[in-house]
Amino acid sequence: MIEGTPGWVSARVAAAEREAGAAFDLAACVREPIHLLGGVQSYGALVAVEDERLTVVSANAEDILGVAGLAGAPVGRLISDTQLATLAELAAADTGNTAMMPVELAAGRFDVTVHRSGAKLVLEFEPARQPREFGAFYGPVRQALMRLQRAATVGAACRAAVTEIRTITGYDRVVAYRFESADGPGEVIAEDVVDDWEKWLGLWFPATDIPPQARRLYESNWIRVIADVDDVTARLVPAEPPLDLSMSVLRTVSPFHLEYLRNIGVRSSMSVSLLSGGRLWGLIACHGRDETVLSPQVRAACEFFGVALSLHLAALREHDETWARDRSRTMIARVLERITTDVRWPQDLAELTQVVDCDTVIVRDGEQIAVQGAELGEEAVAALFDALPEQTVGTPWHSDRLGEDLPALAGYAAGMAGALVLPTGTTGDCVVWVRGERTVGRRWATDPNEPVRLGPHGRRLTPRGSTAVFLASVRGRSMPWSAGDLAMAVELGRAIMGIAAAHAQRLTVLNTELSRSNIDLDSFAHAAAHDLKEPLRGIANTATFIVEDAGGLDEVTARRLESIQRLAARMDELLNSLLYYSRLGRTELRREPVDLAHAVREAMEVAGPRLTEMAVQVGLPAPGEVLDADPVLLDQVLVNLLVNAAKYARADGPRRVEVGLEAPATLFVRDNGIGMPPHLREQAFELFRRLHPGAGVEGSGAGLAIVRRIVERHGGQVWADDSPDGGTTVRATFPEAGRLSQ
Repeated sequence: MIEGTPGWVSARVAAAEREAGAAFDLAACVREPIHLLGGVQSYGALVAVEDERLTVVSANAEDILGVAGLAGAPVGRLISDTQLATLAELAAADTGNTAMMPVELAAGRFDVTVHRSGAKLVLEFEPARQPREFGAFYGPVRQALMRLQRAATVGAACRAAVTEIRTITGYDRVVAYRFESADGPGEVIAEDVVDDWEKWLGLWFPATDIPPQARRLYESNWIRVIADVDDVTARLVPAEPPLDLSMSVLRTVSPFHLEYLRNIGVRSSMSVSLLSGGRLWGLIACHGRDETVLSPQVRAACEFFGVALSLHLAALREHDETWARDRSRTMIARVLERITTDVRWPQDLAELTQVVDCDTVIVRDGEQIAVQGAELGEEAVAALFDALPEQTVGTPWHSDRLGEDLPALAGYAAGMAGALVLPTGTTGDCVVWVRGERTVGRRWATDPNEPVRLGPHGRRLTPRGSTAVFLASVRGRSMPWSAGDLAMAVELGRAIMGIAAAHAQRLTVLNTELSRSNIDLDSFAHAAAHDLKEPLRGIANTATFIVEDAGGLDEVTARRLESIQRLAARMDELLNSLLYYSRLGRTELRREPVDLAHAVREAMEVAGPRLTEMAVQVGLPAPGEVLDADPVLLDQVLVNLLVNAAKYARADGPRRVEVGLEAPATLFVRDNGIGMPPHLREQAFELFRRLHPGAGVEGSGAGLAIVRRIVERHGGQVWADDSPDGGTTVRATFPEAGRLSQ
């Protein structure tokens, strides 16, 4: 930052200012007390009254007013008590620069403008010009205001304003100048100019052209007129303490600004403030090639026009902002409609680009990242997420200078100069609106090849220097995010959190109902399986008794009785599996670190005979592999998967099954058997589902369903894939205890 100007311009802009001219001290311009310059323009005179005495007098007052010995004299030497009282009342009315009345003195008729500066009543005398009748003023101004009111856009209103003010004042150039932000650069958005002068429409000027103290003065004083840049200032006597001239109409002007005007061929100027909410929104700037002295009446008309234009512009901006917010809310409604039934974002993010104007929108939802708009590249997107500071859900974070605020992103400024981030979740989920670097054409106010008149501070105080500085100041920056942008982001965030809360509440209710249903289902399955075993046992026993007691049964009857016994045994096996499956929902987990190799050896005590029968070789886990699981339930998982490897072993060739860990919490059992068709793998984990019913393989079809139930009780997942050399690999995850899904 420039010394003495914290927070105003960056070191880069200061460097650009130095490069644009010769040894120019920008800080001197910034520190200049422009309201305490101690002088007035010499075409008028100033006196200040305190305790009915003339305590401050401009050096030219006696000559202009035709009264000698004014300094320290009683006010009665200049004006009467009645006139003084009327002027004091005008100052008390707080009408700004329009507090004016005519006064007859020995030297002639004067227009006196009055205001207060602390305890002093300040009177500024201007020789009265050719009087204009009220009707001559009223008609053109009224018509101008009516034309202004018909303007339907900000641009149209400003174009109407510059035309009308040029007509009223006769200046050679009148432009409307809009500031990008309270302390930012400005753009000429409307212009009315004589044919032989350069066009400034669309030209940008850097923030440094109008320093902070000048902006504050524009906010308190609606109008400032310079009659002649070569005027010899009339100094105030005494010079100390300096008189605050913030509200003065004759106040002399900074030599820096006078030099700027001389260097662009301007001799006279006027500026009218355009305010919005009490803050400087823009200016109407008028330039003349000749000396121009405006009467108080014309100044008052221009000031009134500035007030009217400010109000009209505020109404138009409110209309535009309302329209923009309505459009954004329509887009928000569409976005919400698409995610109401699913908390996840749709892939098409077109509506989000219209909620907030941007070049690219990025949505991060869990591990998924969706991008729409200008291509940024995966590297840039990853760098953005790595560099973003910690966020608070629902609270937007924004920057229009990412490379400065987040130095890690300096290399991506062209496509990613600004970002508005809306956090939507605690795990990094967010919506990011991205704007690229602002591009500005190199448009000059004067021909860069044409020599210009240089002041004592060099070339810097010319539009060509201003343009160079502006281009330096906007490099690596996007258009700023407006209050409306932030408001729409907050509104979207609130709506998303509302939907998320509704989903969470509905999910809680569903989980409660599901838990109750699962308990009821488990209870029913347990009761049904238990109660069915007794009559089934009776059927089997009765069939056995018939075979034993009845002699000489024919072959058909004997075969039918054997079928009853076989089917009863099959039914008993299914009921046992169902009882075990239902019990798993009630079993309390007792997790502990389990040595996997030891667990496989124990499981082989049950599964071993079947593996030996089918000549299946078992590859044991590497020593030291540990799984956090319930030992009893893990044993059931291993037994079922090892038995399956034996059941579905290949018909020929070496048969083998391997058990191990692929990751700290992922168990795998890999065989080289007959495998599973890919489209049926999910069905294999359903209760009593057998994929090879005609293969002569015994079993209830509940083994993999039991495996899945056990793994899910541990909070994990289980699935089947192809093995590298044929067969099936079953993988099961056993997350750490703190992440269990009960």
